[in-house]
Amino acid sequence: MRRREEAGGTDVTMGSMGYDVVVIGSGPGGYSAAIRASQYGLKTALIEKDAKLGGACLHVGCVPTKALLHGADLWQEIRRAADHGIQCDNPRLDFAKLIARKNSVVDKHAKGIEFLMKKNKVDWIQGRGKLLGAGEVLVETASGSRTIETLNVIVATGSEARMLPGLAPDPEVILTNIEILNLQSVPKSLAIIGAGAVGVEFASIFHRFGAKVTLIEMLPRIVPIEDEEISKELLRGFKKAGIRVETGARLEEVERIESGVRLRVTLSGGKTGTVEAEKLLVAVGRKPNTEGIGLEELRVEMDRGFIRAGEYMQTHELGVYAIGDVVAGSPQLAHVATAEGMVAAAHIAGRPARPIQYRRVPGATYAEPEIASVGLTEAEARARDLPVRVGKFPFAANSKATILGKHDGFVKVVADERYGEILGVHIIGPHATDLIAEAVAAMEAEATVETIMSSIHPHPTVSEAVGEAFNSVYGLAINV
Repeated sequence: MRRREEAGGTDVTMGSMGYDVVVIGSGPGGYSAAIRASQYGLKTALIEKDAKLGGACLHVGCVPTKALLHGADLWQEIRRAADHGIQCDNPRLDFAKLIARKNSVVDKHAKGIEFLMKKNKVDWIQGRGKLLGAGEVLVETASGSRTIETLNVIVATGSEARMLPGLAPDPEVILTNIEILNLQSVPKSLAIIGAGAVGVEFASIFHRFGAKVTLIEMLPRIVPIEDEEISKELLRGFKKAGIRVETGARLEEVERIESGVRLRVTLSGGKTGTVEAEKLLVAVGRKPNTEGIGLEELRVEMDRGFIRAGEYMQTHELGVYAIGDVVAGSPQLAHVATAEGMVAAAHIAGRPARPIQYRRVPGATYAEPEIASVGLTEAEARARDLPVRVGKFPFAANSKATILGKHDGFVKVVADERYGEILGVHIIGPHATDLIAEAVAAMEAEATVETIMSSIHPHPTVSEAVGEAFNSVYGLAINV
């Protein structure tokens, strides 16, 4: 077995003992990197501290959250079925069964990953991995410890929810993404601190299931990393639905009371208000899981707990790579971790590796309505003094959106006026998280606005809104 020490450097031959690659962490990035390394012919092991593979994304993040969101979508459709001529008298929500189905989805895919390890001849070692340096990894298990030798290590230990100072999560009142996914009933009221993707997704879930939801965000707008018009449209939709939203608000105090919690909040106008709720969800971001894995003994550069990695995901410690949520400056997204894992595995194997183009990474928020985006926002493009042209097309003018009964939202295209380069695409509305793939592919292929304008979109589909938005960049949209 061989690996390349540096791009264009010396090949090193692996002996009969030990591994070519050891991956620590079995989230999307970790297990994908392990499979790819094995596909390249490298002897590979995957270390996971938990009893099941899949990491936070599968067990307490992306997958279970979307399972609940799908349930909320179905519940909303059933309650509106009469508008389509379908009578569903006295529908009943069995929330405990919804949670059970969510768990079955997670279990199925955890077993699927385990099968993939066997299929691809990746050794799965359950335990906590710690880097010892000089090509050794200590694995601490329930039955003891063992040391394994490896030429390369990929750190894919992921992240966990940040907690506000003075608070600690508990399954009864103060929740993170872990505890809220295991509730057995819908709370009468839910306060959410933080209006990023996690906050707005859970607001969408529990509001539709009947909870009174209050969303509190310190920054001036919700989903603050999105284009400003996207934030405004989501805020409009949330208020229309009956979700209370407080932006520019600062949490001052959390008090436990008999009915749940009482929050004292300084509101945007400077006045102090209170919010009482049965449950409190803290969704203020995630911190990297980099403590206690031996990095302090290595030449790995750190940045506020995150690992600094190069374009091929290599660290300053020879043979140590980092991918996913632990990487400084990398978007904390499952699909980014997977892509970084592919780059790291290829570089280790001496195969061609294309560094991640982070400006072309799509973001997806599965709220109601959905949000998806890639590239620069309009404000970012103008801040770079680029000559910008913007095209927008509303879903209100799309026939498939009318059929679905989902008129809110739009597609927005930010383009370079000189050459028609696609700088960014921002979507809020039905199937936004699926529609964004066309924009990502177009940007990756360095297509222009004219390319998408001339691409035929099937009718009637919501994808037509994408084509119309690109036509709108030059004032040539037809249906609005």
